Amino acid sequence: MTVNRYPKARQGTSAPGPRPRRGPPELTRERLIDAAATLFNRLGYHGTDSNSIAKEAGYATGTFYKHFQDKREAFLAVYERWIAAEWQAIDAELANERDSEETARRIVDLTIEFHTEWRGLRASLMELIFSDEEARRFFRAQRLEQLQTMARLRRRRKLPARTREQDAIHLFMTERIFDAFGQGELQALGLDCAEIRESMVQRVLALLR
Repeated sequence: MTVNRYPKARQGTSAPGPRPRRGPPELTRERLIDAAATLFNRLGYHGTDSNSIAKEAGYATGTFYKHFQDKREAFLAVYERWIAAEWQAIDAELANERDSEETARRIVDLTIEFHTEWRGLRASLMELIFSDEEARRFFRAQRLEQLQTMARLRRRRKLPARTREQDAIHLFMTERIFDAFGQGELQALGLDCAEIRESMVQRVLALLR
């Protein structure tokens, strides 16, 4: 599925609908990823199993194992698509002919939205990469891809040149702050979210000029 925005997070308990008609394997896999994304975000990695993913998607458990070895593989597929959707959304904002400040504000707002709507998924990711070596390797490979994506976007949009180390500092710092927005950490500490958001806007704006 090619999208500019990740599907809206579904909250609450959803009863499974009618079983989908048999279709191409790619569509079945996408349905399973959609279902897995919903459950991982709502219940966490350890609160989700392959049976519940299959049921959420409207399939028998055996169908899940035709596409994924285990729930970890499904989780990593969900995360890979989430990251791709986030960067597609950022690229779409860069493609619009707006002034740099408005573009920076829109990028910050959409990124806060991504990390807020999918805070359960993000929390599960942090837990998994701490305890699971395969997930950690996958995450670091995705990090490298993010740095490469930043460089590609900058070349395509003719933005000022930066070193990979500068990109890495920006990526690590901003992602941690966006997670703090999403997890409600800033509010819990009594911090001024508007001030921090403005600081993030200025940081992104500096990349665009």
